[in-house]
Amino acid sequence: MTGKYTLIYADPPWTYRDKAADGERGAGFKYPVMNVLDICRLPVWDLSADDCLLAMWWVPTQPVEALKVVEAWGFKLMTMKGFTWHKTNKHKGNSAIGMGHMTRANSEDCLFAVRGKLPARMDASICQHVTAPRMENSRKPDIIREKLVQLLGDVPRIELFARQSTHGFDVWGESV
Repeated sequence: MTGKYTLIYADPPWTYRDKAADGERGAGFKYPVMNVLDICRLPVWDLSADDCLLAMWWVPTQPVEALKVVEAWGFKLMTMKGFTWHKTNKHKGNSAIGMGHMTRANSEDCLFAVRGKLPARMDASICQHVTAPRMENSRKPDIIREKLVQLLGDVPRIELFARQSTHGFDVWGESV
């Protein structure tokens, strides 16, 4: 890590509050998870520049908890839907079918929050909807990182809870 970042991209390993949390289907069975209090305690405020965009994936059943993290990290919410990833089946190309309480989940959302002033937008043509194949557990499409760079330009950036190294991003996470 090199200092203060204008872009912080995060995919916290949320603890789910449902019956799958204890089974072989839940996130905790596939990778280490964290409760909201522990996520809030991470000193992300020390990483962020005075003017910084946070792009953070959140769990649809826990919007209040996502907002607690945003606030604890020193940011103000811009939108709960900075990006919406519509997951497709990587072999057939049709909509992927996941778990869900009422309807079968096949999308995830990445919120945008800001600290200080919003960093300058370099490209006003970026759309929030992304259609991309579902990959291994918790891995997000590379195109999201690409769109964030297209949106803000070549600014200092870090990916928190990263599962792989990515060119141009400093990374922090158990998997890298």
